[in-house]
Amino acid sequence: MRIGHGYDVHRLIKGRPLFLGGVEIPFEKGLEGHSDADVLLHALCDAILGAAGKGDIGMHFSDTDSAYKNIYSIELLKETWKIVRPHYSTIINIDATIFAEAPKISPYADKMKDKIASTLSIVSDQVNIKATTNEGLGFIGRKEGIAAMCVVLID
Repeated sequence: MRIGHGYDVHRLIKGRPLFLGGVEIPFEKGLEGHSDADVLLHALCDAILGAAGKGDIGMHFSDTDSAYKNIYSIELLKETWKIVRPHYSTIINIDATIFAEAPKISPYADKMKDKIASTLSIVSDQVNIKATTNEGLGFIGRKEGIAAMCVVLID
């Protein structure tokens, strides 16, 4: 068994949809990035790659490659699992935290769990998603960005 940890952060901007955990969330801003900037899925990809000793998301999906421009990050998660699965065939569990002052994450957490579980061919109970604010502190507290951390155990 091996454990991996991932972290990602993106700036909130007007004029983009907000995707978290593969779910589009109604909000006045979205996350800035080369792809759809889904911080939760990017942190999860990094956690999976890290657990397997396969580098990080930037090594496999460069933000200068036009093939990944505006890509739906569920596709990156699928490709990440294809890289790792020949070496580690089972995901034991995923534990993730989203750091956001707004929007409220809890109404969408089950949809995110289901989307991630379906993509990785695991059951939703193997995925845990939590959210917290920064109590008004820092860039997250000022609603300038959203961050996510993820831990994954693979076997």
